[in-house]
Amino acid sequence: MAQEQPAPTPAPAPAPLTLQQSTAMKCAAAFALGASLQARGEGAEWPQIMPRGREFFVRTSAQIMDETGRTRDQVAAEITAQARALSDPAALAAAMPPCLLLLDASGL
Repeated sequence: MAQEQPAPTPAPAPAPLTLQQSTAMKCAAAFALGASLQARGEGAEWPQIMPRGREFFVRTSAQIMDETGRTRDQVAAEITAQARALSDPAALAAAMPPCLLLLDASGL
């Protein structure tokens, strides 16, 4: 008679993000959306987002993984959720000015 294998223990939920981490992820999503708009000829009210926005996105993702132990998929899911929240043009327009300040402060 075969023995039952114990069910795998689910991975613990990641710790909540700090305000700085959450803001960086929101801005990474804003830059992805803004760059997409600019590629279609929109978003001219903002300075050119690429390539600095892409580098911010990549560095933020890696930093969040390093600091929190989140997987690439978990970080991607969180940035996707942020992008959904910013999909309304008014929400993106409101988020972009502080995010552009954060981009400038990052030195990229």
